[in-house]
Amino acid sequence: MRDRPILYSFRRCPYAMRARMALLISGTACHIREVKLSRKPEELIAASPKATVPVIVRPDGDVIEESIEIMRWSLERNDPEGWLEREDRALIEANDGPFKHHLDRYKYPERHASDPLAHRAAGSALLGTLEARLAAQDNLCGDRRGITDAAIFPFVRQFAEVDRGWFDAQPLPRLQAWLRGHLASILFVTAMVRLDPWRPGDAPLEFPAA
Repeated sequence: MRDRPILYSFRRCPYAMRARMALLISGTACHIREVKLSRKPEELIAASPKATVPVIVRPDGDVIEESIEIMRWSLERNDPEGWLEREDRALIEANDGPFKHHLDRYKYPERHASDPLAHRAAGSALLGTLEARLAAQDNLCGDRRGITDAAIFPFVRQFAEVDRGWFDAQPLPRLQAWLRGHLASILFVTAMVRLDPWRPGDAPLEFPAA
């Protein structure tokens, strides 16, 4: 049996970002395998036929295929900052459902044959819920960051980057400050390590780096 789980990841995927942040906070050491999405390794497909990242293959062979479940699994093992105490499942589900729906159709209109401006407006309306939540606190479930913040902010980042000038001009000052703070955090910077795509036969690569 291996001594560490294997993490299949992709640096720019928001689902993989949030999984990596939770693994870092929990101190869960992994062997990371960066996936080239146009050439997914057979080992990933064998472990998880849907072959989406992130995927954790635990030392006992069990597989965790959903990013939010990877987050919860790692934090249930060790949660030194109390992230699980600050979980709003309904807010995360709204992000992963309606907001992600509009984000995809705003960012990739040619892929979805969609009206990007209509989906931008709908996504922005959902961001208003986060702005209101942040009016009285620094993070989404209190003044300290938690799993809810880490689960959601990579998607807000992606939405903002479609047209940064437009996003920065919106009346969302608390949300914009929240996003800047998380983007500048040591946690996020560490999670965004650049790696070459993994190939069979490569030496195991530790995450976080030793």
